[in-house]
Amino acid sequence: MSAATPYICRQRPTENLLGVFFGQNPLKSSFALFMLELSLIVIISHVVRLLLKPFGQPRIIPEIIGGIIMGPSGLCRNEKFRTYMFPDNAFYVIQNMGVMGFMLYLFVAGVKMDISVVKKTEKKQWYIALFGVMVPLCFGIAVAYYWRKSMAPEIVQASSIWGVTSSLAMTAFPVLYPIMKELNLLSSEMGRVALSIAVISDVIGMNGVVIFEATKQGERRPMAALWYLVSLVVVLASLFCGLRRFLQWIIRTTPAGKPVDQAYVVALLLGVFVIGFVADALGLAIANGPLWLGLAVPDGPPLGTILVEKSETILANVFMPFSYMYVGLLTDLSSMSGHWNYLRPLLYVVLTGYVMKMISTFVIARLLDMTTRDSLTVSLIMSLRGEVEFLLFIHWMDFKMVKIPEFSMLVMLTISVTTLVAPLIRILHDPTRPYMLNTRRTIQHTALDNELRIITCIEDEQSLYGVMELLDLFNPSASNPIAVHALRLIELVGRANPVFIDHEWEEEKNGPEGSRYSSIHNALKIFGEARGDYVKIFSYTAIAPKRCMHQDVCELALSKQTCLIIIPIPQVIMDHMKGSPTKKAASQSLSAIVLNQAPCSVGVLVSKKEYTNVVPGVTSSSMHHYILLFLGGADSREALSYADRVARCPDTSLTVVRFLAFENEGDIAMEKKLDDQLVTSFWVKNEAKEHVTYREAVVKNGEETMAVINAMNDKSYDLWIVGRDHLNPILLQGLSSWAEISELGVVGEYIASSDFCSNGSVLVVQQQMLMGQRKNSESLFGRFLLDDNWK
Repeated sequence: MSAATPYICRQRPTENLLGVFFGQNPLKSSFALFMLELSLIVIISHVVRLLLKPFGQPRIIPEIIGGIIMGPSGLCRNEKFRTYMFPDNAFYVIQNMGVMGFMLYLFVAGVKMDISVVKKTEKKQWYIALFGVMVPLCFGIAVAYYWRKSMAPEIVQASSIWGVTSSLAMTAFPVLYPIMKELNLLSSEMGRVALSIAVISDVIGMNGVVIFEATKQGERRPMAALWYLVSLVVVLASLFCGLRRFLQWIIRTTPAGKPVDQAYVVALLLGVFVIGFVADALGLAIANGPLWLGLAVPDGPPLGTILVEKSETILANVFMPFSYMYVGLLTDLSSMSGHWNYLRPLLYVVLTGYVMKMISTFVIARLLDMTTRDSLTVSLIMSLRGEVEFLLFIHWMDFKMVKIPEFSMLVMLTISVTTLVAPLIRILHDPTRPYMLNTRRTIQHTALDNELRIITCIEDEQSLYGVMELLDLFNPSASNPIAVHALRLIELVGRANPVFIDHEWEEEKNGPEGSRYSSIHNALKIFGEARGDYVKIFSYTAIAPKRCMHQDVCELALSKQTCLIIIPIPQVIMDHMKGSPTKKAASQSLSAIVLNQAPCSVGVLVSKKEYTNVVPGVTSSSMHHYILLFLGGADSREALSYADRVARCPDTSLTVVRFLAFENEGDIAMEKKLDDQLVTSFWVKNEAKEHVTYREAVVKNGEETMAVINAMNDKSYDLWIVGRDHLNPILLQGLSSWAEISELGVVGEYIASSDFCSNGSVLVVQQQMLMGQRKNSESLFGRFLLDDNWK
C-alpha cells in the first residue's frame, strides 16, 4: 500500500441502542441517524410547501428547496450540524438511496408513458415538437462555440457541448406529467396537446442521449462507442421483443377484473434494480435501464395499474426525499463565488437554450393557428424542468464534465425556470374559460317540442338504474325526443395519457367486434332501443384522473350543446361526505367542480335506493310519485321546467309545493316576478290534470319551511326535486349551520340525508350560470381554492 494513501479511522457504530436514559447518543446509531435524516427532509419540505402554497408552486419546488436547505447551502454550513447529521459514510447511503429513487421514478414514468401516442398525433404537434427542439439546439450550439475559449476544459469538448445543448432543447415527459397533473391540465385540450408534444420531444431526446453517451465513451477508446451501441441494441431487443411479449401473455392469462399475481409484480419491481445493474455494467447509464423497462410494460390495467399503485406511495414519500437530499448535498451556492469567468459562458448557453425553447415553441404554435394565449401557454409548459434535469447534472458530474460550482448554478437555474413558469401557466390557462357562455342552454329555455340533449355521468352499475329511471320520466315521444350522451367515468391509474372513447365512432371505424362496450353501455343501448326512435343513446368512456374528470364532462357538454348534465351520487358516498372537515374536503368530487364550470344546467341525483336489478325499463310500480319544492330563484325555475316535462307523462303523479315568505319579506322584486310568470304558466297548462297537484305554503323562517317539508313526507314519493340555491333568506333563516354539502344546498342536503325518512331519490337542480356568474373562478386565488378541493 502506498504511503500516500489516506486512512480514515472511524468508531464502529452502535449496534444495539438502549436509549438516551442509558447515556447513549442516538446519533451514534447508523439506523437512527438514517431515520432522522428522512424525517428532517420530509418535515422541512412540507414546511416549505406550506409557505409556497399560495404562490401555486408544483411539488418539486419545495422538495428540492428542502434538499438544498439540508445541504452545504443551508444547515450544513454549520460544521457541527454537518458532522453529526452527515458523517463521512452517511453521504454514500444517501447517494445510493437517491439514485434508487431516481431509478424507480423513471420506471414508474415509463410505465405510465404510452409511446404509441407518437403514431396518433397530428402533424401540428409534430411540427411544434421538432421546431421546439431543433431551434434551441442550434442556437445553444452556436453560443457554446462562440464562448468555447472561455469555458472550462472539461465542457468545451464537442460531446459535452452536445450533451448540454440537447438536454436544454428537449422536454422530459417524466417531469411534465406530474406538474401538469398538479396544475389540473391533463384532460383539457391544452393538456392533451402538451402531453403529445412532450412524448415526441422525449423520443427525440432519447436519441440525443444515445448520441451523447456513445460519443462520450468513444472519446478515449473508439471501440467503446461501438460496444455501447451493440449493448444498447441487445438490451432494447431483450426488453421490447422478449420481456414485453411475456408481460402481454401475463395480461391475457389474468382473469378479467382480477389483479395480476403478486409474484409477477414483485419480480418486476425487483427487475428495476436488476436492469439498473445491467445498464450500469454495460455503460448504458444506470437510469436508462429502469426507464426502458417501464416503457416495455403495457400501460393501464391490470399490470401497469397495480405496478403504479404498489410503488407510487413509497416512491414519493421515502425514496424521492433522499433523491432531493442527494441533489441538495451536492449543491453549494457559495462555491460559485470566484468562478464567474468560466461559469458565465455556461450561463449564456443555458439561458439561450431556455429562451429559444420558449420563443420557438410560441412562434411555431402561432404559425399553426393557435391563439396567442394558448401558444404562450404551450411554450411555458414545454419550458418546465425537474427531476430528469437533476439526474442529467449528476451524470455529467460522473463524466467530470461539470464540478460543484457548475452543478450548483445549473440546479438553481432549473429551479428558477420552473418557479417562474408554473404560476404563469395557472394565470394564463383558466380552466373555466372555454365553458363561459352568454347563450342559454337550459331546460327552461328549450322548447318542449325540441330535442332535449342530456349528459349522464355514470361511474358504476349502482348509479345506472337511477339514471335510467330519471331519463324515463322525461316522457320521450315524437313531440318530445331526447338525446342522451352517456359518459362512463373511470379513474386513470397506471398510465399518463387520459383516454376519451367515442364508442359510436369506434364502432363505425372498427365494426361491432372492434368496439369496447361495457355492460353499462350495453344496458343503456337496450334502454334506448326499447323506446324506439324517441330516445337516442350515444356512449362514451373517459379515463382520466379524478381531479380532471370535470373537463371531459364540460367539453362533451360544450361540443354536443346539451342543456342538462346529470351527476349521480350514491347515498353511501353522501353519508361519507358528512362528518369531520377532513372527510368533507377529501370527498369534494366531480359534482362540486361541474356545478361551478358547466356550460349548461346541472342536476345532482342522490339515489337513496339500493337497486339490485339493473334491467332497463323494470320499475317497482306502474305509477311514480314526484314532488317539487319551489323556493324561488333561477334554480327553482329550472327544476319546475323539468317538472313540467314530467307532468306530460300520464303514469306520473306530480305535486308542486311553492314556498312564499310571510308578507313577501326578503323577496327580490324581479326574481319574484319571474317566479310568478313561470308558476302561472305551469299551472294554466296542468290545472286540468288530475295527476298534477299545486300547493302554496307561507312561512316565516327556516324552521317552518322544514316543518312543511316533513308534513309533506308520506313516504310515497319516488323522487324529490328541488333547486340548489334560493335567493330569499327568510325561507331558510336559521338553517345555514346545517349545510355541510354545498353542491346539494340546504334543502337538498336535508332531504337526501338518512335523517329524512324517505326512500325517494333526490334531484338537486342548478340552472346554467352565464359568463360573469362563476364562483371563485375569476381570480387566480379563486382557482387555487378550486384546486385545493382535490388535494
